[in-house]
Amino acid sequence: MACALAGTFHCAQASPVPAYGSNPQVGRTFVHDGVQLYYEVYGAGEPLLLVHGNGGSIGNFTAQIDHFRTKYKVIAMDSRDQGKSGDSSGTITYEKMTDDLAALLDYLKTGPVNVLGWSDGGIEALLLGMRHPAKVNKIVAMAATLNPTDDAVYPDIITTSRAMMDAIPTSVRQTREGKRELKVMQMLFDEPHIDPAALGVIKAPTLVIISDHDLVREEHALTIFRHIPNGQLCVLPNATHMVPYDDPALFNLVVERFLRSAYSKKDRISDFLKSWRAMTAKSSQ
Repeated sequence: MACALAGTFHCAQASPVPAYGSNPQVGRTFVHDGVQLYYEVYGAGEPLLLVHGNGGSIGNFTAQIDHFRTKYKVIAMDSRDQGKSGDSSGTITYEKMTDDLAALLDYLKTGPVNVLGWSDGGIEALLLGMRHPAKVNKIVAMAATLNPTDDAVYPDIITTSRAMMDAIPTSVRQTREGKRELKVMQMLFDEPHIDPAALGVIKAPTLVIISDHDLVREEHALTIFRHIPNGQLCVLPNATHMVPYDDPALFNLVVERFLRSAYSKKDRISDFLKSWRAMTAKSSQ
């Protein structure tokens, strides 16, 4: 959602050479649904798919690629109508972009992957677990939403987004980049439409992340968490929607801990009692 609030959301971050998202040494394309899609792959090992937000690109994940490429095979793709990927005909939807991701995984023959999605990418990460469950090991969804209303995000975010969209000059609207920006931003007001109950089909362990000063409502993140059978919840302190960029050390640590740890579904009563009894026994020795 929030990527569009910064225009096309190109982070002014010092980039390695060559820059992620614009690396001719590793940049490749493939075609799905008539759209040429640009992707890059770094590192080796267990595959980790990164999915950027609205109006963004691979380069927004610079800090994450730097960190995770030493431990994982990191795969990142520019979504249709964004970054270096081509234009698509018709409206753009999260389902279409999710199926693009599934097609990329088939094209690369990755087998099941871990998925880290930020903002709109978090929506796609959830949809990948719903629409293509066999392709997913674990899911991390940062600041995802299920609908485009103020039930999911704070009202001033919708107002600000609309004002920014309306402020795009007519001269810009006629350019290719302007048309792309308008098309992608419009999706913020039209999409997604995911019934919380439908999240129950996600079987992959899923970490739902939100910041305590996010654009997405905390209550909405709780709704997502509570409807995923194998869900976990993390609220990052003193952080905003931009925490993967603002504080990558914290964000990456939380994500890596989840990916590296064997999943164990907790029971609020039995697991509490187990630990309480062990603690009591130890303190009485």
